[in-house]
Amino acid sequence: MKTFLPKDPGADRDWFVIDAAGVPVGRLGVKVANMLRGKDKPTFSPQVDTGAFVVVVNAEKVKLTGSKEEKKIYARYTGYRGGHREVPAAVMRARHPERIIQSAVKGMLPKNRLARNMFSRLKVYAGAEHPHVAQQPRAIEV
Repeated sequence: MKTFLPKDPGADRDWFVIDAAGVPVGRLGVKVANMLRGKDKPTFSPQVDTGAFVVVVNAEKVKLTGSKEEKKIYARYTGYRGGHREVPAAVMRARHPERIIQSAVKGMLPKNRLARNMFSRLKVYAGAEHPHVAQQPRAIEV
C-alpha cells in the first residue's frame, strides 16, 4: 500500500467565516486552529499545509468564562530594558478585541515555520463586517 501525501492546495484553499459572538475563547480557538492546520479534512498530514482561510467576526463579543475578564493578563515584551507590559483582558477587549482570539489561536498552533504560514491565513475583525465577501466564505457554527 502506498503512502498518501496530499498536495498543497495553493490558491484553491477554502474560505470559512465564524461568528464569535457568545462563544468561549478556548472552544473557538481549537476550532479555528484545527481549520487552519487542515485537521478537519480526511487528507490531513502534519508536514503539509492543507488548511483553509478562516475569517472570525464579532471578536469584541467573544465570551471569557469565569473571572477571566478581570484576572487574565496578556503579557508582552517591547524589546527594551524594563519593557515588560501586562494588559488585563478587559482592557485588551476595549482596545484590541481581535488580539484575544489571535493569541488563543497562536498558542494552539505548532511552533514551526508551517504554523507561521497558517497563522497568516487567520483574519479577525472586531465587528460584524469583513472585506472578504468576494471569496464567498462559508459560515461555520461553533
